[in-house]
Amino acid sequence: MKDIIITTQFSAFDSIQELPLDIQNLMEQAVAVRKNAYAPYSKFRVGAALLLDNGKIVLGSNQENAAYPSGLCAERVAIFQSGALYPDAKILKMAISAASDTNKTTAPIPPCGSCRQSIAEYEIKQETPIEIYFMGEIGLIYKSASLKNLLPFMFDKKFL
Repeated sequence: MKDIIITTQFSAFDSIQELPLDIQNLMEQAVAVRKNAYAPYSKFRVGAALLLDNGKIVLGSNQENAAYPSGLCAERVAIFQSGALYPDAKILKMAISAASDTNKTTAPIPPCGSCRQSIAEYEIKQETPIEIYFMGEIGLIYKSASLKNLLPFMFDKKFL
């Protein structure tokens, strides 16, 4: 037996104002669109904003359903919309902001496992890393240079 050691690296920003200007804009749009979330069950609102290589910004917010598996997270709403509207565009950067209706989210909220797998599909398909910035309602913002930091053992088409 031998141990496998995996290391990941993230950057941490103290506030939106500390981010590069293009990312400030992207995060502000993620914050704004999370207000459009349909979250009557979880009371947890998430907004995502994607910057594409064609200069377009695609937004998404979580959309819940009484049949829980039928809802969709903000990240996947945005990713799938970008694939439908701009199938040849690459996703360069993603900003995610999450807030609870019941308590203040002060820690960075990363994408869930299903969203990580969906982001992985697009990162592999486009052969370009996707920068991912994520935050709660307030506080620190984390940056990952690639989805590989969040999902080091990715399942992808090479296994099929």
